Amino acid sequence: MIEAGLERAPPDWPKAGDEIRAQNFGPFAREALARYAAVSGDDNPLHLDPEAARAAGLAGPAVHGMLMLSCFEPLIMRWRRDLFIARLSGKFLRPVLAGEGIRVSGRVMRRRDVPRPELTLRLIARAQNNDLAILGEATVWYKIPGPLS
Repeated sequence: MIEAGLERAPPDWPKAGDEIRAQNFGPFAREALARYAAVSGDDNPLHLDPEAARAAGLAGPAVHGMLMLSCFEPLIMRWRRDLFIARLSGKFLRPVLAGEGIRVSGRVMRRRDVPRPELTLRLIARAQNNDLAILGEATVWYKIPGPLS
């Protein structure tokens, strides 16, 4: 067993500048937005009603920001299965409309080896027109393989 504070990163531990290959998510159909609204409790008409979206100056219903933010987790886990997401945040910059998808990618901004292996990731989600929709950041830790991993 490894004592707390003595975890060691694996030999292939990423370094600052390493990229996380982009992945596509969506398109987010209106039916999927309705299901997400029901499960999340976010039933704001902006996400569900085309007339409410138009009244807000949008061409159609906007995809829930948290639904798009949730796409960062599979991006990270497909890149490295040996990580634990300790913190995830995002700034929502442009709406993505129902029927559109996003392309998410990332880059390692900082690596720390002690007291435990930790990476700071810059994450981005771009709309179909390549507009920056979300600028995110995640702190991820190396999870030591074991019975609870």
